Amino acid sequence: MRNRAASVDDLKLSSSFQSIREVLLQDKYTDRLEKPLAFWALPADRRLPLAFLGRSLKTLLDTPFDELAATPGVGHKKLCSLVALLTRAAEDEALSTPFGIEQLAEQGAAGAGGRTADGEFDPNSVSETMWTLWTDTVCKHGLQDERLGRLAPTLDALPKVIWNTPLGKYLDYSLSDIRNLRTHGEKRVRVVLEVFSIVHDLLGDVQPKAHLSLKIFPKFVEPIESWLGQTVRRGRAPSVGELREQLILPLLNQVQVDVGETVAELAATRLGISGNPDSVRRQAMELGVTRARIYQL
Repeated sequence: MRNRAASVDDLKLSSSFQSIREVLLQDKYTDRLEKPLAFWALPADRRLPLAFLGRSLKTLLDTPFDELAATPGVGHKKLCSLVALLTRAAEDEALSTPFGIEQLAEQGAAGAGGRTADGEFDPNSVSETMWTLWTDTVCKHGLQDERLGRLAPTLDALPKVIWNTPLGKYLDYSLSDIRNLRTHGEKRVRVVLEVFSIVHDLLGDVQPKAHLSLKIFPKFVEPIESWLGQTVRRGRAPSVGELREQLILPLLNQVQVDVGETVAELAATRLGISGNPDSVRRQAMELGVTRARIYQL
């Protein structure tokens, strides 16, 4: 009896797929056939057929339903989601932006998107809708030339080869495109998405003004710049203690954030922050590495 029920459900699902396929193959839907299925996914969607999200509608519609159903990891519920997304694609929505983007923006959900309940960034929950909002924010504020390394929470999470990559490099890519870039593994995709998310969280609701401009820079920089300005204006050299507290320690703290405790400690002992400066030879002996490695760090 169970097998018979399952068979009936499968037949109904196959019939639904064929019906929506016939609709989408009409001439008026030609403009959306090259877009990936992910274009119509929303952040609140569950049981998404991940194996199909990067495929274009045309590719999916050209694939027999039985072949789609035989895809590893794709069960009945995910096939139901596939049909639901295809149905969504056939609705008369403006195609300049992904489905549901206006509703998402009105709800204020986009800024919080991509994060878990405890605030941790979750790249797997980012949708094409979110990505479009984030890239629009970058364009709206003219941040295309900003470098990933200046905006990432820590350089330690960012591969060195993309520290100086401008945000503009990714603006012409869909989310699916980025995830399929040959040089972008899971770690690299995560940090790229997080940087765009941070920019949107900060500026998504801010409207540019004709007579004002915004500049984004790391938070630790502002107090250092302010102190340097005050020091220059007062016309006398700072004391060693002032240099230590206002300049050196903040920079060392940022070194620890960006590249870790080991490098920060090497810099601190080399400068003699807590005593006499260490030589490179002594540091190498303590860590059991060569002096060349110390210089490299």
